[in-house]
Amino acid sequence: MLTAPMPPESLAPESLSPSPALESRQLGLESTLEELDLYQFQVEDASVVLDIARSFDRNPILPGVILTHRGGFYGMISRRRFLERMSRPYALELFLQRPIKSLYDFTRVQFEIFTKDTPIVEAARKSLERPPELLYEPIVVELSDRDYRLLDVHHLLLAQSKIHQLTSQLLDESHYAQQIQTEKMVSLGRMVAGVAHEIRNPVNSVNGNINFLSDYYNSLVEIVQKYQEEIGEKPEHLEELEEDLDLEFILDDAPKIIKSMKIGSERLIQIVTSLRNFSRMDDRDLQIINLHECIDGTLLILENRLKHDVKVIRNYDELPEIACYSGQLSQVFMNLIANAIDTLMERKEKEERQNWQPQITVTTKFLEKYREKPGISVKIADNGLGIPPEIQGRIFENFFTTKPVGKGTGLGLAISYKIIAEKHQGELKLRSEVGEGTEFEILLPIERSSSGN
Repeated sequence: MLTAPMPPESLAPESLSPSPALESRQLGLESTLEELDLYQFQVEDASVVLDIARSFDRNPILPGVILTHRGGFYGMISRRRFLERMSRPYALELFLQRPIKSLYDFTRVQFEIFTKDTPIVEAARKSLERPPELLYEPIVVELSDRDYRLLDVHHLLLAQSKIHQLTSQLLDESHYAQQIQTEKMVSLGRMVAGVAHEIRNPVNSVNGNINFLSDYYNSLVEIVQKYQEEIGEKPEHLEELEEDLDLEFILDDAPKIIKSMKIGSERLIQIVTSLRNFSRMDDRDLQIINLHECIDGTLLILENRLKHDVKVIRNYDELPEIACYSGQLSQVFMNLIANAIDTLMERKEKEERQNWQPQITVTTKFLEKYREKPGISVKIADNGLGIPPEIQGRIFENFFTTKPVGKGTGLGLAISYKIIAEKHQGELKLRSEVGEGTEFEILLPIERSSSGN
């Protein structure tokens, strides 16, 4: 029995043009075949060829016909092959009044059935991989059991072209956004480098002079003690002066003040050095660095945020110095640790567990063999909220972020991945479990090839 073709409701010629719908349809990178115009034209294999020919004549855009046998899928004949076979000598006399099955046996070709959730891009690729003589054959799409539709390959390629344009647009936007982000970081780096340079000179001066101040103080104390020994019994006015000035307290407290100044100035030098290392965002050449100093410098810069009850655990292995782009590697550490702090603070706001301690663990390990060469592993783990499995595969995509609008650009992890994979020929891996926490692992080769420069 001839079934009325339906794309999707009616086979009336005026309703069969998919082009306007395709033009206005919003297709995405993950769009599937069921989002396209599909034609329903199923007939039993016992249907007469003449009836099929009349349907093709009434509906000139039908790409083909699907054959069923007792309701089950049997095969497909494209309009092109149908008309080609029927135009041959004596074909009308041979087939016109016979069942369509007899004609199908002469036109049978191999074809693949696609499910409705097949991505358009994948279907287009497989369609183009067919032999040249099958290139323009329509696509068979299975919507459900016993429900098959036809997709004109021309419409498939148009849809694929739209998705390609969208992909190119997104890549351009991504590249532009990365350029803007990089320029911002380079500008920030230059500003920080300038400020750090201005601070470093007076801080070095203070730190260097503290040693002289300590020596001078010790010398003065020694002189005072000698005077006290020589004088013996002090005059009354000297005793009153010592009591007014609280000389005993001064002699006891002054060394503590000098020591505190020494510690403070050394800490300032550490901070300035960390800022200078981090500011090398546009470094062009590889530098030999101590990886632990790079990590500690990042933690020092973020110390103000870490003061919110966040416990930092360092499990450092003995590591050799490594050649890397220190400023860019510092940016990776900054992104990963800052993200860890964010998720810890978010969990702290959501939960009121008295015994829960926000924690970040940094673990380094020397690898005797990584990609057939020595390497280094750096793991940055937190005990925060964790990342749901359904979005873990997108975590390194450009513009993807779970943070509220205005708090995340969606570029931090994408840029970090690029820095590790492309600039350092390493890997950035993710392990996460909801409710338990997240761990990022950076794998770096110690001996690098020149292709990453």
